Amino acid sequence: MGIRPSYIKTLALQLINEKGDQFTGDFEDNKPLVTQFTNVRSKVIRNRIAGYITRKKNRQAK
Repeated sequence: MGIRPSYIKTLALQLINEKGDQFTGDFEDNKPLVTQFTNVRSKVIRNRIAGYITRKKNRQAK
């Protein structure tokens, strides 16, 4: 799959700590939330952050 850069992980974990209850295990739901809570303009970076958050939330659920 690949290695995620540390800035993606750092930002995703910060979002989870601050707004964790609003994120879900669904990638499509998390994309607009990342856009709302950050100033990331790049679609690719937004999707990577949302994907990492989704992965973390799904692992927490298990």
